[in-house]
Amino acid sequence: MEIQLTAKQLKITDAIRNYVHERMERAQKYFEHIVWGQVFIFIEKRAHKCEVLLHAPGQTFRAQADASDLYSAVDLASAKMDAQIKKFKEKTRARHKTRGGKETVRSFREEAALEPGPVPVQFSVVRQAVAPMSADEAVRRMESLGHSFLMFQDKDSKQIQLVFRRSDDSYGIVQPVKKASR
Repeated sequence: MEIQLTAKQLKITDAIRNYVHERMERAQKYFEHIVWGQVFIFIEKRAHKCEVLLHAPGQTFRAQADASDLYSAVDLASAKMDAQIKKFKEKTRARHKTRGGKETVRSFREEAALEPGPVPVQFSVVRQAVAPMSADEAVRRMESLGHSFLMFQDKDSKQIQLVFRRSDDSYGIVQPVKKASR
């Protein structure tokens, strides 16, 4: 799991970086689908604060904690995050139990097939800054995030492009063009 560590009003030492990484890796023990995380540590009014965001496909977990020292703040935020992930897993398990007590997981399409009528299309909108990078960098970033596609701005042409993974595990790039007038 990739973890981005940001500090405000304090210096990040190797000891702090290792401690934060160690604590955040524990969350993956409870929920292995976590792709990447962001940890913000800062000092505000004599209190050390730690804010943690962990991103998984379709789910974002957030925890914040204040303490008198940095390590305690990281510990508290990590404990809150672990509790939140455990609660999420219990909820999803409880939702998928059948009468026999066995767990089943149904896809959205299977659920919709049981109900009469048209299947509603569900989607979410994600607004994200597009970073300038080369196609190779975009592929590496896409793979590190565990995504099947990534939108980026080409360094050379400054054009917005989309890199994607094909079903045969090769890669493709979509370059938008203006529609030719007739």
